[in-house]
Amino acid sequence: MRAIILAAGRGERMRPLTDHTPKPLLNVRGQPLIVWHIQALAAAGVRDIVINCAWLAEQFPAQLGDGSRYGVRLHYSDEQRDHGRALETAGGIAKALPLLCADGDDAFWVLSGDVFLPGLALDVQAAQDFAASERLAHLWLVPNQPHHPRGDFGISAEGLALSGDAVSPRYTWSCVGLFRRALFDGVPPDQPQPLRPCLERGIGAQRISASLYPGEWADVGTPERLAAAQRGSDAGPAAG
Repeated sequence: MRAIILAAGRGERMRPLTDHTPKPLLNVRGQPLIVWHIQALAAAGVRDIVINCAWLAEQFPAQLGDGSRYGVRLHYSDEQRDHGRALETAGGIAKALPLLCADGDDAFWVLSGDVFLPGLALDVQAAQDFAASERLAHLWLVPNQPHHPRGDFGISAEGLALSGDAVSPRYTWSCVGLFRRALFDGVPPDQPQPLRPCLERGIGAQRISASLYPGEWADVGTPERLAAAQRGSDAGPAAG
């Protein structure tokens, strides 16, 4: 199973740090954010990782190379070069599908390059179970943070993801998930499109599952939250 690390965003809220460095290449506790993800994927046996990029895209291959130092092969999906702009989450994944499914698999890992999960251990058995299922996605959720108190999704007694204002409790998507190619049917590979509508359709069809992520997690969307992650404070509490 291959993986994609989403790394194309401009990181406006992180300015001025991101004026000259893409957010996933900012250092946290001694190494770039994105390297934590690459190492976790490599430890789980993933050998081919796609990085989609747009803002300062040339810095990714310049700094990360071909991935051999991490024991993986890195493939770059350069949206700025090919389309002159970032394609947002769903558009970026749709563009990368030929790389993600090059081995004939239709399931893959998705991680966002701007969250910090220092103890991330990807569940290989969960990935195998997902690949054998008919689900369109599996999402790992974390407790809500002060900057996102309403959260994103709930979890049913059967382990399905739930959406809507009436759902309680709701949690925040950790930006780690397993996805299937069919979730992106109809998404153009050359136009910006967000992920949320795809998830809402899949949840409505009862084909997206969810579970709680129990480890340290932090959204490093601002310089203040980046500094907190550096200190090891204000990170997401254990989900239990």
